[in-house]
Amino acid sequence: MALFHLAFNVSDLDDTRGFYGTLLGCKEGRSTDTWVDFDFFGHQLSCHLGKPFDSAPTGKVGNCDVPMPHFGAVLPMADWRALADKLTAAGIEFILEPQIRFEGEPGEQSTMFFTDPAGNPIEIKGMANLDAAFDT
Repeated sequence: MALFHLAFNVSDLDDTRGFYGTLLGCKEGRSTDTWVDFDFFGHQLSCHLGKPFDSAPTGKVGNCDVPMPHFGAVLPMADWRALADKLTAAGIEFILEPQIRFEGEPGEQSTMFFTDPAGNPIEIKGMANLDAAFDT
């Protein structure tokens, strides 16, 4: 399986380490004084100091307007539920509260949207069957 790599800007590396490392539980990889890598659910994030990308709620998904661009991960449902509970307990402000969408349809999924400390939007999806991620 190939790994996905995403490099993007953050405004503070200490805040970034606290969010991705401590809160989300992502293992820290290589770093310098201007960037840090994380194992983001099996994929590589490279967080570099700089101006975070602009986003706007222009993505139309069902009856929701979601921030574009955004990134995230698709997790097994049990892992998604555990993370949703952890983020809720930590007082994370959600853009889109944890919920189920496309219920009863192909590709039924749980989803939640939130931002990192730099304002980068993140979507975490949960699926009962990861093989259904591309069902239509």
